Amino acid sequence: MDVGLAVGRILLVAIFIFSGAVKFIDVSGTAAHIADKGLPMPTVLAVAAGAVEVVCGLMVAVGWCTRLAALVLLVFTGAAAFLFHDFWNLPSGREQIGQMLHAWKNLSIMGGLLFVAAAGPGRFSIDARVRA
Repeated sequence: MDVGLAVGRILLVAIFIFSGAVKFIDVSGTAAHIADKGLPMPTVLAVAAGAVEVVCGLMVAVGWCTRLAALVLLVFTGAAAFLFHDFWNLPSGREQIGQMLHAWKNLSIMGGLLFVAAAGPGRFSIDARVRA
């Protein structure tokens, strides 16, 4: 069971670590996407989003302050779904369906993060070593 929790944590947050790294590689592109949604300070938000994804993703992966990091990513993912996958504002068609699928993907990821926050990191984690 503990091996499953460790592997599951790593697989669940791989998307955040990769996505956060991409945001750092293309800060201006990410900032432009954020600006398109009418949000303030797009460059600051782009860097902050990348930092949250990479830092909290790595924290969950190694099992350090796991529950807190999972909850931060859960809130982040919910906000991203609401702000950037707003399919309800799009006309019927391919783009709307694509954004709806992205929103549902985020909802599923949020469920996985909730499992991590509720179950904890398991034995193979920094959290378990600190408590031992």
